[in-house]
Amino acid sequence: MATDYLAHYSEEVRAKVTALHQQGLLPQFLLKRHPEVHQIRSDRALYDFTVALKNSYLKKSAPLAKVCFDDKITLSHQALGLHTYAARRQGNKVKTKNEIRISSRLKRAPEAFLRMLVVHELAHLKEKDHNKSFYQLCCHMEPEYHQLEFELRVYLMLADEGIDPYQGELSS
Repeated sequence: MATDYLAHYSEEVRAKVTALHQQGLLPQFLLKRHPEVHQIRSDRALYDFTVALKNSYLKKSAPLAKVCFDDKITLSHQALGLHTYAARRQGNKVKTKNEIRISSRLKRAPEAFLRMLVVHELAHLKEKDHNKSFYQLCCHMEPEYHQLEFELRVYLMLADEGIDPYQGELSS
């Protein structure tokens, strides 16, 4: 079992996940919590979804130039999403450009997982580092942030083993 995803969790939590996995109950756990995958398939729909969240919580933050699904983002980057910030000089002015890229692996996942990841990347508009303020902002935008991060890690662990609880959803 690929437990790297859960490496920073307590031994007790990892033992519970291992026990559920050995009993074959992890897919049912995820399906019970998140029965359906989202319908956000295009970059435009992802952009609209992201901007709606941004406008609800971060109205005064810098605008987003681009939001898209990216096939090149893998866990080898240690990320499922990337926030890039580029400053370009135009004469005497400095223009900044914010982009968010979300791994295409999340095109067929529960909306809560996508929302959690988008919230994480939006939080980087205000807080660049993963510090206490950053996680407080994430929890403000998504109160179940930490639980969803844990469940996403369980989902990825299963997916790496070729087990996809949402496979039935993929064919529709």
